[in-house]
Amino acid sequence: MTYRLGFVCLVAAFIGVCTGGIAFLLYSLIGLCTNLAFYHVWSFHFRSPQANHLGMWAISVPVVGGLLVGLMAKYGSEKIRGHGIPEAMEAVLTSRSRIEAKIAILKPLSAAIAIGTGGPFGAEGPIIQTGGAFGSLIGQLFSTTATERKVLLACGGGAGLAATFNAPLTGILLAIELLLFEFQARSFIPVVLASVMAVAVRLALFGKGPMFHIGEIDYHFASGLPFYLALGLLCGLAAVGFSVALKKLEELFDHWKSVSSFLHPAVGALGLGIVGFLFPRVLGSGYDTIEDVLNARLLLGALLLVLFFKAFVVLLSLGSGTSGGTLAPMFMISAALGSTFAVVANRIVPGAHLVPAAYAIAAMGALLCASARATFTFMVCAFETTHDFHALLPIILVCVVADAVAYALLPDSIMTQKMSSRGLTVPGGYEPAILKAVRVADLMRPEVTTVPPEMTVSELAGHMGRVESGFGLLRGMPIVAREGCLVGVVTQGDLIRSLEGDPSGQESVYDAGGHPPVVAYPDELAYDALLRMLDHKVGRLPVVEREDPSRLVGYLNRASFLDAWRHRIDEEFAREPGWLTRLRGERAAGWKKKLSG
Repeated sequence: MTYRLGFVCLVAAFIGVCTGGIAFLLYSLIGLCTNLAFYHVWSFHFRSPQANHLGMWAISVPVVGGLLVGLMAKYGSEKIRGHGIPEAMEAVLTSRSRIEAKIAILKPLSAAIAIGTGGPFGAEGPIIQTGGAFGSLIGQLFSTTATERKVLLACGGGAGLAATFNAPLTGILLAIELLLFEFQARSFIPVVLASVMAVAVRLALFGKGPMFHIGEIDYHFASGLPFYLALGLLCGLAAVGFSVALKKLEELFDHWKSVSSFLHPAVGALGLGIVGFLFPRVLGSGYDTIEDVLNARLLLGALLLVLFFKAFVVLLSLGSGTSGGTLAPMFMISAALGSTFAVVANRIVPGAHLVPAAYAIAAMGALLCASARATFTFMVCAFETTHDFHALLPIILVCVVADAVAYALLPDSIMTQKMSSRGLTVPGGYEPAILKAVRVADLMRPEVTTVPPEMTVSELAGHMGRVESGFGLLRGMPIVAREGCLVGVVTQGDLIRSLEGDPSGQESVYDAGGHPPVVAYPDELAYDALLRMLDHKVGRLPVVEREDPSRLVGYLNRASFLDAWRHRIDEEFAREPGWLTRLRGERAAGWKKKLSG
């Protein structure tokens, strides 16, 4: 186990370094596509397309990009569609963490084309999927288990996000909440190493500093508490509306059979091009616009345009099946919603004096927290991308309230709703394995049906026919001598083989099947006992004292392990009467006694 952890950690560090380089290459490729498409210059400098001078020709640029992405999806792989994270999750859940090599090439290319031609997306989703694909490929290069490949895939995905936003904690949490579905040292340590190495590469290539630079802000958290609560409710409702609208648009394009599916991204891009011509801020990743919103540089009219037009083009583009990440656009939408809320509240609530920048930062991650069900990840992301420690309390409150609203109203998140529609079950959380939390002594059955070693096979066979359950349902019978010592186990297979050799059945059960038994101990974990049962292909295990292995104290069978699950279900759903209930019952009993007396 230690060797495998060491091996996985070494590979994870390598994946982190490479993923940091992949993030830099994808940014450069997006910059090249943007400069070629909108400015007609050969440059890898990452810049916004909103300052282009193409006039109405700018409408055609996203259409060409959408057409190219559609062709790559049709003739390359349909898995390049979407925003990256759900596709990585699906690989973990359905493909034993195996991702095809072409995904690692086609996904960044398609994303660079889509974003570089004006797609309203961020680079983080494609980098997450590309990093995950790279981790999976490295895992397939060596002899690994499915769990080890899952860890390496998560290392690549988490490192991709960490390198994109200079946010190592966010990358770690993303891997835990959306890719691993567990929190154990075997996965946590490699993921941390990968994310740290990816950020180290980013710092060397991009330089230091937060993703978004903001000025000094006073959040007035105590006095503004009711407003932050209201903003959380608003963000939660907005997340519900966004998720429902995205699902409806995806279904609309999926059922639109009159137009070939490879043309769907071009159709969505046409709408993007028209809106982008009228309001260029919606084009591209929009990192500069996010920074403008966070620093309260936009007036109410511009905020409303950013809020509604960006949401519209993101929904249309994603629904049509193009390639790109949702994190940056949803940061923009959510921040614009928070800033708009503050500006409007100042106008209609006397003496409010809310700081728009404070509410923009507080809301920035809330839409993603609520719609993606990765609350911890995007709370931390909102902090790491601004490096403003004073924003923590507002961010936490707004994000958690928004998540609670969405949790109450939405059955699935934007990360899982397409998988759920295809019948896939996505883990809703992570907790320790039940069988690793209980001992054999908690599950074993103390009443054991045994047979003496001198009993003949014919006597045992006849007894099995007369006894309703004790013999007939048990695959292995402990053989116990008169002095109470366990000397072996006889199975139904042993009886059949003995009767085939001696139809009279005069052979003793000890001679027929007195092989050394596979046993369990009361003080060991039920998980270890189950593994032993599976390894030896037996249906039950005698339980013996560790100090005296000949002393039988009980047995385990398959039903014993179901009891552990039954106990867990009782803990989850069985309500025990509280003090108030018992008090009411005692008072009612007292009044009944007085009345009857």
